[in-house]
Amino acid sequence: MRRLFICTMSFVLSCCSATAVVSSADPAAGKQVEQRFEYAKNPRHSMGYLLYLPEKHGASDQKFPLMLFLHGSGERGSYLPLVKKHGPPRICEERTDFPFILVSPQLSSDNQFYDPHALAALLDSIVDKYQIDKDRIYVTGLSMGGGGSWHLAALQPERFAAVAPICGWTDPRDAVKMKNLAVWTIHGDADGAVPFMETEQMVDALRNAGADVKFTIYHGGGHDTWTSTYDSPEFYEWLLRHRRHGARN
Repeated sequence: MRRLFICTMSFVLSCCSATAVVSSADPAAGKQVEQRFEYAKNPRHSMGYLLYLPEKHGASDQKFPLMLFLHGSGERGSYLPLVKKHGPPRICEERTDFPFILVSPQLSSDNQFYDPHALAALLDSIVDKYQIDKDRIYVTGLSMGGGGSWHLAALQPERFAAVAPICGWTDPRDAVKMKNLAVWTIHGDADGAVPFMETEQMVDALRNAGADVKFTIYHGGGHDTWTSTYDSPEFYEWLLRHRRHGARN
């Protein structure tokens, strides 16, 4: 009987671990903490997210650029540390001088795609709380998150200074909505997960619309073109050179 009880408790604990509830911590400068956003219009798209504030946040009236990072399908779930596997959420914990306020939401396992309206509402809540330079808000993501970046930028092109989707997909008909956005998009031409033509067609449509597009092709590169991109200082320097359309430099 005792053995049965122990086995039962082990099973319960393992289930609890697999469906961990996000616990929120008070945001603090120089740290990345877990937070929760409840989306009242569609609770299915409520989400946990990681929030990083630069070390100098709160020390003065200085405004900081904001980066929204969207992970790929492999990081969906309810265990937020999984979002640190790739890109900026990992890098900001390795660097003491990461210059962005970083918001990294996690899509639940029940959802196949990001809801751009929910992401826009999340950004609204963040912009209202922290010292953010509203002329330097950026969105980037990889694979599924690359697609989410395109869709959010198409929904609110006036909000962003630049968008940087990596191996994502979207509808080229949205290109005209983003003609005033700075775009840097990256894709491997041997990608077996998201066809290279998804980005190629979007770049053609953007250029035809008069957009400012930087297109990096990894010749012979597969799906993972994000590791080298996010590890490069050039990527962050490029973002910071751009301000929202019409904003003074």
